[in-house]
Amino acid sequence: MPAHGSESRSPAQLRATPIDDTDFGSLAFFLSDAGLPIADLREPGRAFYRIEADDLVGYGGIEGEWSDRLLRSLVLLPDRRSVGLGGVVVALIEEEAKRAGVERLHLLTTIAARFFRAQGYADAARASAPAGIVSSAEFTRLCPANAAYLVKSLKAPS
Repeated sequence: MPAHGSESRSPAQLRATPIDDTDFGSLAFFLSDAGLPIADLREPGRAFYRIEADDLVGYGGIEGEWSDRLLRSLVLLPDRRSVGLGGVVVALIEEEAKRAGVERLHLLTTIAARFFRAQGYADAARASAPAGIVSSAEFTRLCPANAAYLVKSLKAPS
């Protein structure tokens, strides 16, 4: 039997559940522990999800109210990292984003650009970001100017 957290999961086995007020403390704890920003978690226009199978795997979210939104606050619990779940979690958040009408997801990262590139995100120039993304707290104050800016289209190819 595989050790806890080492089994590979498919998107069907993991589920994303919108968080409620009781989950914000845990979300903030794990984000802070991973060195990710928490200052604006409760501001409007954010949707965060608990990612779980039989127990908690991590959290992820999207920010914005338009067809271009930010992928925000993706974090796996420490014992769930580096076991092949990250891509599955990203796919779950992307599915939630598609259901919300998102056409493109944008993100900023200082440490995980290679991971996100492997998930289909492409490097982009910050100057090309849509106004709604540029005006976000992520762009204006939470992420350093040297953070990689990546974008992924969620629309099916024509």
